[in-house]
Amino acid sequence: MPEKKQDLIDQKLQDLNNDGVDRRGFLKCMAWAGTGLVWTMSGGIPSSQAFAKTAHRSGGNRGDFTFVQISDSHIGFNKPANPDVTATLQTAINKINAMPQKPDFIIHTGDLSQLSKPSEFDTLDQVLKGASAKQVYFVPGEHDMLSDNGEQFLQRYGKGTKGSGWYSFDQKGVHFVGLVNVANLKAGGMGSLGHEQLEWLEDDLKGRSASTPIVLFAHIPLWTIYPDWGWGTDDSEQALSYVKRFGSVTVLNGHIHQIMQKVEGKVSFHTAMSTAFPQPAPGTAPSAGPMKVPADQLQRVLGITDVNYLVSGRSLAIVDSPLADSGSSASGSGSGPGGR
Repeated sequence: MPEKKQDLIDQKLQDLNNDGVDRRGFLKCMAWAGTGLVWTMSGGIPSSQAFAKTAHRSGGNRGDFTFVQISDSHIGFNKPANPDVTATLQTAINKINAMPQKPDFIIHTGDLSQLSKPSEFDTLDQVLKGASAKQVYFVPGEHDMLSDNGEQFLQRYGKGTKGSGWYSFDQKGVHFVGLVNVANLKAGGMGSLGHEQLEWLEDDLKGRSASTPIVLFAHIPLWTIYPDWGWGTDDSEQALSYVKRFGSVTVLNGHIHQIMQKVEGKVSFHTAMSTAFPQPAPGTAPSAGPMKVPADQLQRVLGITDVNYLVSGRSLAIVDSPLADSGSSASGSGSGPGGR
């Protein structure tokens, strides 16, 4: 490993031994500064550069396909942490539409709504209609299952899915799997996949070549970040055992409203910022929850994730971009399994 690259990783390793959570190999990427970074994962080693520089340098040819992750829009939330979450979601869409290369699709990793009300889903749908990407894929967050155990979510966004909304699809040689870990929360709010979904996942991956790049996405992280706040999935170890044989695995999540990243062997874990409001860093507050920041700083702690897939190296360049300095809007939306 080149010394400069190792030094970069070492600088970002967090010394959080006092809170009882083992974070060896844990990366936290400038979460509260809101800095946009491109993470290129190659052989488990991350390298980074600023989002704006990457977009400018790459022009319209950034890879074989591009997709954007948004998360935790919490439409309906109207507390001081962000009194207008619809506006910040719209800002995220404007930023997506201003990208030099139109993404092939959008993945929303849950908590579309605040209280799973029909009016909240209606508002979300209206904003997403303006996205340049024609296809949107969804997985639910716990806030999307509050009033009816997720029935409305499934009716709107779960066509062609299994169980409580899990599914998979392929895009230009990459296999994507949308998982649901909020239907049966465990003590403390820990996520859970459950036996039926785990059996489905094992069967879904069976027979696929080990050279197939795999992208798993769910709402709650599939790695244990901070169990005291329910930031993890209690049976994720079994799910991850099914992807050990694959050469390239990327795991995308939301829920914690901040950028955190870990590389473990051939698996890279990545959580996204929220488009609604930030949450405190693990263990820095009495509990998780909306964190109020000065109004002029809000858009620096909200953002989107842009993932650029390059077939040649089977690597994912991951961009976390804050909402500040966003662009203008365009039009379009789409449909498919777990999406529309």
